[in-house]
Amino acid sequence: MKRKAVFLDRDGVVNQMFYDQEHGTIDSPLNPNQFVLMPQVDKLIRTAQKLGYKVIVVSNQPVVAKKKTTKELLDEITKKMFEELKKKKVSLDDVFYCLHHPEAKDPKYRKLCQCRKPKPGLILQAAKKYNIDLKKSVLIGDGITDVQAGKNAGCRTILVASDKIDLREFLAKANVKPDFIAKDIDVASEYLNQI
Repeated sequence: MKRKAVFLDRDGVVNQMFYDQEHGTIDSPLNPNQFVLMPQVDKLIRTAQKLGYKVIVVSNQPVVAKKKTTKELLDEITKKMFEELKKKKVSLDDVFYCLHHPEAKDPKYRKLCQCRKPKPGLILQAAKKYNIDLKKSVLIGDGITDVQAGKNAGCRTILVASDKIDLREFLAKANVKPDFIAKDIDVASEYLNQI
């Protein structure tokens, strides 16, 4: 019997983005000290699991390829993510990362792959591993490439986007239409309960 899954983007959905004051940039956390869970992500995971979904992170993580951090530090960040979720009495079923980037500084990761969102490779890998029915599954992300990857895999999609950002023009240019736009993680949880 096939299962269903909620696929979560990591940065911006599971955890907060990190503001680097020195460079004035917003980026993925580059070490465990910069990793902070998003408010209410535990509620989202708990809701999904009560509804019978497996909860799996699918995330582009080119920070190693770009030599912004190391694979060891990325592993430490992942470990901290599991530890912080455990404190909230929830857990993820699995994590799938794409470490590639077409312009990677590290040649080991420089390639055009099938796993880098908007391509659906990470979702397809998870679906194969866990026997997942993608038509009954949902991808929740905060970017256009997340929605594209979900659509390309055949999932329903929820875009988490602040009211402060008008994404309609960008979505139209990319010819992408999420099934639902949630202003925050809490609203995404409520919508998940209704589908």
